[in-house]
Amino acid sequence: MKPFAVSGYTMGLLNIFSGKRKESLDQGLEKSRKSLFTKLTRAVAGKSKVDDEVLDNLEEVLVSSDVGVPTTLKIIERIEKRVARDKYVGTSELNRILRSEIAALLEENNSSDLESLALPADKKPYVIMVVGVNGVGKTTTIGKLAQQYKNKGKNVVLGAADTFRAAAIDQLNVWAERTGVSIVKQKMGSDPASVAFDTLQHTVAKNADLAIVDTAGRLHNKVQLMNELTKIRNVMKKVVPDAPHEILLVLDASTGQNAIEQAKQFIKATEVNALALTKLDGTAKGGVVIGVSDQFKIPVKYIGVGEGIEDLQPFNKMEFVDSFFK
Repeated sequence: MKPFAVSGYTMGLLNIFSGKRKESLDQGLEKSRKSLFTKLTRAVAGKSKVDDEVLDNLEEVLVSSDVGVPTTLKIIERIEKRVARDKYVGTSELNRILRSEIAALLEENNSSDLESLALPADKKPYVIMVVGVNGVGKTTTIGKLAQQYKNKGKNVVLGAADTFRAAAIDQLNVWAERTGVSIVKQKMGSDPASVAFDTLQHTVAKNADLAIVDTAGRLHNKVQLMNELTKIRNVMKKVVPDAPHEILLVLDASTGQNAIEQAKQFIKATEVNALALTKLDGTAKGGVVIGVSDQFKIPVKYIGVGEGIEDLQPFNKMEFVDSFFK
């Protein structure tokens, strides 16, 4: 596939991207990018014009890249309209068009462009409740967020309300020690809502800026999940009336469409208003970021592109699209 021309507007955006973060993002999306380009090259092989056959092939490429069927159909429809309007669209332009339409889709879906870890001035303490199944990188995400906020001079308190597994409490405690932030914990099997209550009381007493509360990562049935998360939220409100301000769902990007299924379950169970997708560096399924953003209309706030603290990045849609189609 021939290289596409980059507009002056896009070049202006690229020039302002932070170098180190962008480099990390490029590296983290390398597997997804290579996989997509290989499939795109096959999709247009022997073709000079985008026709119905190319569009059918492109649909298969996007679905197999874990963009998801509903989102893929939207993207194909957009490209069909452009082809019909422009009469002739060469296959050499397909990458540029695909990039443009996906960027537009992310823009419409209110995907986050969080350039800093700024906290609302009128919400102190700011309370984040973190949800997600075991193994997605939930506790690691909490630890990295704690470190990043601390680096910005914020006073952070962690709450170990995943009392279902002793390992979850221990792991969060390791992160608290490593980052030098406070942690509130009880023994395994304790009432998670009690831990959340104590966490917010401690946060208020310390006049801390931020509380990040972990929750159980098991996928029990919807009623139990809903009841437990609702109880935790209600107890939090007794201490901080408008808490939690953010319910952050952590998903493992490497699970592809399974991540979307998990999102459906948690969104039914509680009012998720932010998403984090981890482990993008270890998978070719980076397209799931696009699908999740489109299907749920919930901002993707963070993406994980490596092991380092700084590799949990605020999600910037233009940087993501640029790295994905680099």
